[in-house]
Amino acid sequence: MSLVAENVWFRYGRRHPWVVSGASLAVEPGEVVGLHGPSGVGKSTLGKLLAGLLTPQRGSTSADGTPPNPDRRTGRPNPVQVVHQHAHLAMDPLWKITTILAEAAPGSAPAEVDPSLVPPNLLDRFPHEISGGEAQRVNLARALLTAPRYLVADEISASLDPISQAAVWRLLLTAVRTHGIGVLAISHDRPLLAAVADRVVDIADVTGTIQETVPVVT
Repeated sequence: MSLVAENVWFRYGRRHPWVVSGASLAVEPGEVVGLHGPSGVGKSTLGKLLAGLLTPQRGSTSADGTPPNPDRRTGRPNPVQVVHQHAHLAMDPLWKITTILAEAAPGSAPAEVDPSLVPPNLLDRFPHEISGGEAQRVNLARALLTAPRYLVADEISASLDPISQAAVWRLLLTAVRTHGIGVLAISHDRPLLAAVADRVVDIADVTGTIQETVPVVT
């Protein structure tokens, strides 16, 4: 059982070049796989494909043998959660942190959130009242509340100061080891990936030859 992309191809429109071309990749439960490469070569797009946020035009993705991102009408959370780089942009600015967390997993309570991730004093604040590092901890806690099998961590510490960066990764790796969560850690920072991942793969090796990319955020 694993998170798998098999010969996946994707492009943003029929007239655009392929962003992801023939990508094959697997992440095992409890494994941290680093996906390395420069900006604009399809790393984030591949992460979205693995999470079911995008649908491949060719090939397939699966999480433990079933398609990721199940039909929302079932009420089941996606077994593959994504934690993005810009934490504040992933939050409703009009909601307090306690509401943001509860929305991710209806029926959960603030008491279920690890206080080392989100201290209780943050729960009654709005997103603009917390720092970037605190916001990223909230996003990570929100993803963990859904009891995911896998996480796509997309440049989650790229915009943080070194102290916040270390804290976020320490907390994430603790959760990974405790709950056996598989992680695809996407970054252009190879030394960081070497420090946090069990193995590191280059996007060029995953997809074969890097194709010309389209001028969009991937």
